[in-house]
Amino acid sequence: MRFKRVTVFCGSNVGARPEYAHAARGLGRLLAQRQIGLVYGGSGIGTMRELAASALQAGGEVVGVIPRLLVEREVAYAGLPDLRVVDSMHERKALMADLGDAFIAMPGGLGTLDEFFEIVSWAQLRVHEKPCGLLNVCGYYDRLVEFLDHAVEQQFIKPENRLMIEVDGTAEGLLDRLGTRRTG
Repeated sequence: MRFKRVTVFCGSNVGARPEYAHAARGLGRLLAQRQIGLVYGGSGIGTMRELAASALQAGGEVVGVIPRLLVEREVAYAGLPDLRVVDSMHERKALMADLGDAFIAMPGGLGTLDEFFEIVSWAQLRVHEKPCGLLNVCGYYDRLVEFLDHAVEQQFIKPENRLMIEVDGTAEGLLDRLGTRRTG
């Protein structure tokens, strides 16, 4: 499957390890090299900035989607060629979902997890049939993957729904895995 754009959820912080920012820059460059547009949260801070800046520097298309509330706090990426300002977090998530052909969560916090799991829930409900994956930089998501597998064992997540979430430690590997499947 060829993606026009990939929506990436990631942090407004760079995290405790330099590998997180390095991975964000690498994913941004890789998307540009593969001529895949980036959709992200529109922020000019954290791994979000690293991701967007590297994609732009490599000549890629970058679409930022940010709620007005965050623009007013001066966290929007200044000078981003395509920054779409929306009225709420709900509108942000809906537009990011519409614009992307696949979804990746990089290491991040509660907002990243909220965005990613809402998208996965929508896939489970067949609202969309777009692939979803976790970029497991330095094992960041190992415990979450263990929990998801535990939830399957405890019969709260159906095995086929757990399989909707691809996991890979490299951007190249994850993009390749996402490109070979759809959720439906």
